[in-house]
Formats: sequence, structure tokens, C-alpha cells
Amino acid sequence: MLEFLGLPNAGLTQETSLEQALINQLQAFLLELGKGFAFIARQQRISTESKDFYIDLVFYNYPLKCFVIFDLKRGELTHQDVGQMDMYVRMYDDLKRGAEDGPTVGIILCAQKDESVVHYSMLEGHEQLFASKYKLVLPSEEELRAELDRERAAIEERRLDQAADEDNRHPLPAKA
Repeated sequence: MLEFLGLPNAGLTQETSLEQALINQLQAFLLELGKGFAFIARQQRISTESKDFYIDLVFYNYPLKCFVIFDLKRGELTHQDVGQMDMYVRMYDDLKRGAEDGPTVGIILCAQKDESVVHYSMLEGHEQLFASKYKLVLPSEEELRAELDRERAAIEERRLDQAADEDNRHPLPAKA
């Protein structure tokens, strides 16, 4: 995921800079779509009686009148990731959704080395609503995947340009 964000691949990279870079990119992408997205929060805490959970990114979509929550993952998408998002959607509906709001939608984004994976999550029983109404406004899995792939290619191109510039500034000494 670090390559996707244009950050150095070093263990010293702070979680906040990683998060900030992704927030900036996602926010710009969703706003570019012009489909009524508003940024609400990052690392939003939702709590049960015994435990706190933190949702990576929360948006509100005005035409759909629903919250859209994002979970950002490094590496491959697992069944645990899907289960966690389903739990977040259920908790968000129970704890944050207003009476006039539609069902919360969860989106898992995984920026892997070779491919990007996008997974939508919604509570059981709302699949028809998703198919008939939400799909018209929310970015498709293909759009999100294409955006991740486009950005990854742009970052790789910038990295190659930087390496070439560095080589030109520090040429190897000529052999005698």
C-alpha cells in the first residue's frame, strides 16, 4: 500500500502520514465523481459496552442519504476482513445511523502489490436496495479498482523518474 500512496517503503513511515495520504486521495477521487459524497471522519470510534473499534474513513452520501464506511487493508483480502466490515456496518447502523438515513454501506479497499481488490458490504436483506439504487450513485468496484491501479502506475512512473534523475546527478566515475 505504501507504493500506492507514493510514500517511501520504510518501517519508519508513520501510520498518520499513510492515513493522511490515503484520505487525501480517496477524498479527491470521491469528490471528482460528483455524486454527493461528504467526508465525515477518519479513525471514527464506535464503542460497545466492553470494546472500542475504529473505522478508517467515513463519508456521507447525500443523494442516497446513507453513510459509506471504508476499511483500508494491506495485503490480501481475508474472510476476517469481510467479517470485520460486516460487524462495522451492523454497529454503525445500530449506533450512528439516523431514522431518515438509508442502510450503511461498507467498502474494503486492499491495495496489493499485483492487483487491487474492492469489496462492498451491506447488511443482509438490503441487497435489492443496493442493486436498484445504491449502484447508480456509488463508484463501482471497477471504478475504485481502476483508480487504485491508475495511481499505482503513476507512483511507479514517478519513482522511475526520480531514480533516473538521481543517476544523472551522481554519475559513476569513469574507469581509468
